Amino acid sequence: MHCSSPKMVCETKIVADEHDAIPGTKKEPMMWGSPAAPGAEPKDVRRDAVFIREFERGDQEEVLRIFHEGIMERIPNTAFRGIWQQPRTQFIYAFLTVMCFYMTKSVTLTCCAPLILMGTRYYYSRKVIQSYLECALHTDMADIEAYYMKPTGSCFWVAVLDGCVVGIVAAQGQEDDNTVELRRMSVDSRYRGKGIAKALGRRVLEYAMRNNYAAVVLGTTAVKLAAHKLYESLGFCRTSQSEDYRLPGMSRSPLERLFFQIRHSRYRLQLREE
Repeated sequence: MHCSSPKMVCETKIVADEHDAIPGTKKEPMMWGSPAAPGAEPKDVRRDAVFIREFERGDQEEVLRIFHEGIMERIPNTAFRGIWQQPRTQFIYAFLTVMCFYMTKSVTLTCCAPLILMGTRYYYSRKVIQSYLECALHTDMADIEAYYMKPTGSCFWVAVLDGCVVGIVAAQGQEDDNTVELRRMSVDSRYRGKGIAKALGRRVLEYAMRNNYAAVVLGTTAVKLAAHKLYESLGFCRTSQSEDYRLPGMSRSPLERLFFQIRHSRYRLQLREE
């Protein structure tokens, strides 16, 4: 299976607390609380302070765990929450349920039809998203250091809380249009609601400003409203939206198209005029 560079951003749950501008350059760690010494995690800070630093090879296992958890959360969200964003699909499923009664005259089968449809929807959501995950694990997430840390204009950060890696985010420079793409943002589900996602997002914005990029862009298939509110709270504006987005790994078979649909939104934050 050929996998192109995946573009799906993990959902995050955040509390939109306001913070001061992020200190430091690309090579400086960043911490919410008091200033941090470059290159090492502070030892004399509050236990609830979030420390953001660049990715290190030893972080790989925890980074992949957080990434995997964030992606797998998308399965029920896409299958069940996502249908409320798709009136056309709701109509088709309602039509199929009515046709079931018309063809069988069975109240029992008709009552079971919505459950069968939603069960099939869950199956295809799991199939597609697991294929997407496999693509990601064989492309950029297979070697984060080579993909994000070595190329000019790219970087990968982790958020550390109480000595544990609790969040991730990446930035990938696009030299053709002088933008930075915010990618792979995800927060450990046990540490959500602490403003970690917003701190990670601001780290990418600071990186883009210090490296003289004109804008920061991102694409997201997030279903939860909290993820979109996060981007808007950081200053992003939605520039486009597609109701028939194709994830890497999709086969686009008729059944897959019937039972799996996902909305893709593009956001942009203009930092300076080109």
